[in-house]
Amino acid sequence: MNVRRLIPAAALAGAVALGATALTACSAGSAGGGKDGKLDVMSSFYPMQFLAEQIGKDHVKVATLTKPGVEPHDLEITPKQTGQLGESDIVLYLKGLQPAVDKAVAQSGVKHVVDAAELTKLEVHGSSGHDHAAEGEEGHDHAHGEAGEDPHVWLDPVKYAEVAKGVGAALEKADPDHAADYRKNTDELLGKLTALDTEFKDGLKNTASKTFITTHSAFGYLAERYGLDQEGISGVDPESEPSPARMKELQAVAKKDNVSTVFFETLASDKTAKTLATDTSLKTDVLDPLEGITDKSQGADYFEVMRSNLKNLQKALGSK
Repeated sequence: MNVRRLIPAAALAGAVALGATALTACSAGSAGGGKDGKLDVMSSFYPMQFLAEQIGKDHVKVATLTKPGVEPHDLEITPKQTGQLGESDIVLYLKGLQPAVDKAVAQSGVKHVVDAAELTKLEVHGSSGHDHAAEGEEGHDHAHGEAGEDPHVWLDPVKYAEVAKGVGAALEKADPDHAADYRKNTDELLGKLTALDTEFKDGLKNTASKTFITTHSAFGYLAERYGLDQEGISGVDPESEPSPARMKELQAVAKKDNVSTVFFETLASDKTAKTLATDTSLKTDVLDPLEGITDKSQGADYFEVMRSNLKNLQKALGSK
């Protein structure tokens, strides 16, 4: 797929380092060494891909390591993908979410690497003391930073905007010839994210309940931003099985906090959510952690799915 496969990586790195003068030999004076003159961007998963596409627009060619329908936390990288990664002009990823990606990026030798975790402040989230990092389920705490930080920053429009700013600056640096366009596109995106934040703020201001139960604890930032309480059935890994004690605890929470709905998601099994809903006579609905877009998603892109999430939360929480 990569049009620069025949150009040695070392030569490309040298061309980038030489600056705009040497780069005029590449198509249209762009930092992208491809025949089409576009900047080759490799993203780790959908939220990073979306930022690259929105900010880069016609100046970039974006690929992603996590194909639609694949659960990002469990991603294994193929040798072919490792090769594509090494040939990219710029890599966008979120360290601590996908261990296989972290390892591949560290070994890639790509000059422009953007770690979204460094563009905003990561926090530790739990639900009623049910902290991800303290789960004790083997292999699940590896998907966080060392302090058990929550990586799901893109589900908070304000934090996602901070990441967008950093991605825009990185694209400007990697491809200075189109810096003005990247800046304009970044500003447009920030405006849309600000509007989305306002919609969530207004839409969740007055609700009958503040507590929502969801399959995995991806919504800590969103809950904190809009004054809600997240109760995750499992931790960061949506496929992990909760203990019988946790299920009992959630039944009590549902009763106490007037919870009407148990949320499940599109990329993971809904079995546990439906079991809990049946045991507590609750409804089920979708709350999408937006780790990938498929034909089952309630929307075609980040903004559409986030607005579906808002609508589903309003309905479940009894928005007035």
